[in-house]
This record gives sequence, structure tokens and C-alpha cells, in this order.
Amino acid sequence: MREPVRIGALAPLSRPGWVEAGRHLLAGLETAVDHVDGTGGILGRPLELVVRDTAADPLRAEAAVDELAGLGVAALVGEYHSVVARAVAARVDVLGLPFLCSSAVLDALTDRPTEWVARLCPAQSHGWRVYADFLLDAGHRHIAVVTQPSVYWASGTRVLTDHFASRGGTVVELDLASLTPSEVCDELVRHRSTAVLLLAGHPEPAMSVVASVRGDRRLADLVIGAPAGQPEFAAWRGSPDGAGSAIPFLRYLPDRLGPLGARVETALRARLGEAPSFVAFEGYDTVAVLADVMRSRGIERADIAASWPHVDVAGTRGRIRFSRVPGIGVWQWAWPPVQVVDRDPARPDRFRVLRTG
Repeated sequence: MREPVRIGALAPLSRPGWVEAGRHLLAGLETAVDHVDGTGGILGRPLELVVRDTAADPLRAEAAVDELAGLGVAALVGEYHSVVARAVAARVDVLGLPFLCSSAVLDALTDRPTEWVARLCPAQSHGWRVYADFLLDAGHRHIAVVTQPSVYWASGTRVLTDHFASRGGTVVELDLASLTPSEVCDELVRHRSTAVLLLAGHPEPAMSVVASVRGDRRLADLVIGAPAGQPEFAAWRGSPDGAGSAIPFLRYLPDRLGPLGARVETALRARLGEAPSFVAFEGYDTVAVLADVMRSRGIERADIAASWPHVDVAGTRGRIRFSRVPGIGVWQWAWPPVQVVDRDPARPDRFRVLRTG
């Protein structure tokens, strides 16, 4: 057998990372590698993933990048957490190592434009404006966000605040570093908020806030939202008394999968033992794009990076092409499909599509 073409894969596979997201991301990457190897590999060579757990730790991720670069991988793929992907992007720009980011949405993935990084998921500002429009069109003009200290949550808060202000709305920020979930409820009543968004970690403290709000009779009509997508994962399906249902969130899937997407969905479901999340499809599409690049352009790092503007690949969720988007320093797929969905209270394993964008 010829020596494999090795690519490094980064994912949060242990706490405090979102482990379910990491598991689905890795399942998508692995399923695509199987399909690539089943169709001749890369120029007759098998494709091999070299996986490293980032655990949502930027320093750990930087060390993994250095290790994988030293092992001679042709490129890096993956990552879910934006703060981690940002650290990875900065490091690969120094090392000259291509990085195809699967699932980290922070607009400012790099401080300066780079030729080494491309991204499949939509930028946070794009998806979260779709979410803001969903709330505004439903009549919500004065909302609250409960937050934890993070570049990602702060960026999301700015997107929401600016977009609401442009349409005469307001956003009040409630800091979970200084407020308990019950105190959050008091603040929501005081500010007369009609919706509260969970810009907080999964499953905690987000689920504790949900439990407190749902248990407070003063807030019976309050809408709870989670634009970052926490309710996508199985822990929310099994939350007590259906508390994880009817919480709108963002996911990046079309209203209907095409033939490729349907075949991949079946393979992902078999691998995961459950319905695949949008993160699993992002993982699959990442390897599909990279394999196409390496088959047509070769496996040298510089050649892979130079290929980003020429990508034209049929993905599971649509045709994938990269371009330069103003304000974003990496090559960007603009845009994957965006949905606002929630879990049906009558059947928490079923999603209801509330808006597309």
C-alpha cells in the first residue's frame, strides 16, 4: 500500500469543550475519509486523519498545530469553538499550513487577511442577523442576552445590538459572572424583556437559566432563544419536562437535502447511532472539499492554499465556492444555508423550521 496522505483534524472531544459537537464533527470528517478512500483515495494514496482533541483550549490547539505540522500533514481541518479556531488560524498563518475551518463562525477569525485559511460555516454576523430578523419580525423589540466572558459571546452581542438598534430595538446584557439564574429572572422582569437569548456554555450554565426562566410564572410568555445552536444536541432533547423544547436556534442545513446529502445523512446516522447535526455535515463537506483540491492540485501545502479561490465542489448542503467577503480575512463560503429552528414540544426529537435565510 502506498504511504497515506495525512491531514490533521482538530475537534473538542473532552470537557470543557462541547463534546457532542466534537463527536459529530469527527463523525463527518471520518465518514468523508471513508468515502474518499472508497473511491480511489488521493491520487491512488489513502487519506488518513490524524486527530487531536482541543478541549476548547486555544493553547492546547496551538500545541497540536505545531505537532501536526511537524508530522508532515498536508493540511488541517475541523474545529468547532471560535476562540480555538482563531488561535489555530493565527498559528497556521505563521507556519504556512493550510487550514479548512469547518464550524467556527467568529467573523474575525484572523487579525489580518491570510491566504492559508478557508472556512465553510457562515460568519457570525451573517447568521445572527438572520436570527435577529426572525425575532424582530415576530414583534420582539426589547430583548435581553445572558452572557459569559468570551470573545465569541461579545461579538454576538455586538451583532445583535447593532442590528436591533438599526430597527429601533434594544438589547440589554445580563452578565452570568455576577448574576444567578434566579437573579436573571428578576432582571428580565425589571427590563420587561420579551425574549432572552442564551449566550452561555452548553450544557451549563445555559440549562440552569432555562430551568429558572421556565419555572418563573412572571415569565410565562417570555421567548428563550439560543442562536449559537446549543439545543441541536441530544442533551437538550432529554431535558426535564421538555424544558429544552421551543428554543429557537441557528443551524446550517437546507430545507431539503439533495441526493448526496441524503446518502451522507444515512451514513452519518449509522456511524453516530442518532440523527446527525448540521456539524456532522460541516465535517463531511470539509473533507470533500479538501479531497477535491488535493486530487486536482496536489498535496503540497502551498498548492492547497493557492486553490481556495478555485474551489467548486458539490457539498451535502449546496455548491461550495470560496470568495473574499468584506471584513473577513479568510476565504469564505458565502453562504451556506441558514435556518432558525426549534425542537417540537410534542416530539422533542423533531425540529420545526421557523425561518430560512
